[in-house]
Amino acid sequence: MFRGSSFHNLDPKGRLIIPTRFRDMLNQSNVNGLMVSKMDGALFCYTFEQWHKIEERIMNMAATSDNMRRFRRIFLGGAFECLLDKQGRILIPPTLRQYSALNKEIVLVGVLDHFEIWSRESWIEEDGRLQNDLKDENIRNEIAALGL
Repeated sequence: MFRGSSFHNLDPKGRLIIPTRFRDMLNQSNVNGLMVSKMDGALFCYTFEQWHKIEERIMNMAATSDNMRRFRRIFLGGAFECLLDKQGRILIPPTLRQYSALNKEIVLVGVLDHFEIWSRESWIEEDGRLQNDLKDENIRNEIAALGL
C-alpha cells in the first residue's frame, strides 16, 4: 500500500526518482514501472496490476452517460506507461507535466492503492481546501463515520 507524503524535485528532463518505500511496492509487480494518468490537477500513479483492475471496472460499467464517456476518454486516453530506469526514476511525459503544472518542486502522496504527484503549489492549495472543507459539519460527520 502507498502511504505518506514527501517533497521531491524533478530533474530538468522531467524525471522523478521514485522513493524506496514506493519502489518496493512496484518491485512486487511483474513489470518494473507504473501507469500514470491525470485527474484533479494531479497525476495518479498505479501499479500495472491495479491499473488492469481499473480498466476492467471501467469497461464493465453499464453507464454510458456523456460524463462517463468523457471520463473514460480523458482518464484512459491520457494514461502513459512509465517504466523505471536503473536509477529508479520515471520520465513524466511532457503532456502530463503540463497538465499538472509540474516544474521542479513536487509532492508525492500515497493514497493506499495508488500514489499521486502534485506540484508543490497545487498541493498547498489542495491542503488549504481540505482545511476549509473541515469547517462543514457534513464533511466532518463523513470523516467521523470512519471512526476518526
